[in-house]
Amino acid sequence: MRTRTGLVRLAALVLVAGLLGGCAWVATQNAINSERSLAAAGFQMKLATTDQQLASLDKLPQRKLLARERDGDVIWIYADSMHCKCLYAGSQAAYGRYQRMKQRQQIAEDQAVAAMNWGPWGPWGPWY
Repeated sequence: MRTRTGLVRLAALVLVAGLLGGCAWVATQNAINSERSLAAAGFQMKLATTDQQLASLDKLPQRKLLARERDGDVIWIYADSMHCKCLYAGSQAAYGRYQRMKQRQQIAEDQAVAAMNWGPWGPWGPWY
């Protein structure tokens, strides 16, 4: 009986580890895609090269666009201390380009899904 319990626990552990690994992979891919889009929109990447910069980067909300005011201008920042150990910074114009890119991407994805031929039953099929 102990062997069976041990095997069940081992199988559960392997399953959880696989799920967590998959989630980490998705998070990494999302960060990479966001950072590519930010760069394409005109955001500048600044690597954290000192311990002080890394500590400062860790204090910011991670992988979220935040508006900050500097000298009367709005600056948008995006911190990523886990993957690239960098900070992206962009102007209001760069932020606008980024938002338009994301909207176009969402529209394209929605159109691709709508163009699929699901048939009269939708994506689930007539299984009953």
